[in-house]
Amino acid sequence: MTRRPLLVLWDVDGTLVDSAKLGRDAFFEAFEAVTGAPPTEMVPFAGRTDLEIAHDMLEAAGIRADDGLLDRFEDELIVAMAARADELRERGRALPGAAGALERLAGEPNVIQSLLTGNLERNALVKLSAFDLARHIDFGAGAYGSDHRVRGELVAIARRRASERHGVELELDDIALVGDTPLDIAAAREGGARAIGVATGPFDEEALAAAGADSVLPSLADSSALLRALGIDPVSS
Repeated sequence: MTRRPLLVLWDVDGTLVDSAKLGRDAFFEAFEAVTGAPPTEMVPFAGRTDLEIAHDMLEAAGIRADDGLLDRFEDELIVAMAARADELRERGRALPGAAGALERLAGEPNVIQSLLTGNLERNALVKLSAFDLARHIDFGAGAYGSDHRVRGELVAIARRRASERHGVELELDDIALVGDTPLDIAAAREGGARAIGVATGPFDEEALAAAGADSVLPSLADSSALLRALGIDPVSS
């Protein structure tokens, strides 16, 4: 029997890579570039889209975050992250099992690997390329923080892109989101996808299970456990 296509949507920060808070530093630099002053108020980062974070940083500073200003912020954020690529390789790391998990899924028939991340697409590429994790990712089949401020809307975007790109009809049961925060789990739930939590970020297994994850893994180190969570028999695959 031919296996139905499966779209695996990876989160980036805390799931595949540890960016050593350089992404946050890039936000501070971008904020100062568009406002002329450093931020004085902190806003939540984990699990949120880049444009959502940018919007809230501006609003917290009493600055109206209109579309034009957000566009400028996005451009400056891309510049700031690209400038940190070498430092990212030195200070950051691929998280345990990430490379092996991507490699294992790349060998599975009818599996499409892409991203569902709050990162802007170009910044996601910078972060994954720093650790040679980009080669198994079909970037054109995913959805990014540059596509919509609300993360839950990204599942539908990725589903449409992957279906069109690969000439397949993906049902919601054919989509799984792998992430490390309750907001990743919520995005999967809102979009109708399966949710797999990985406790390599700021939240433990209990918190991810409480958020409604279908499966929770301590890390990606056991690729067979990941396959089982995705509904793939690791013995027959």
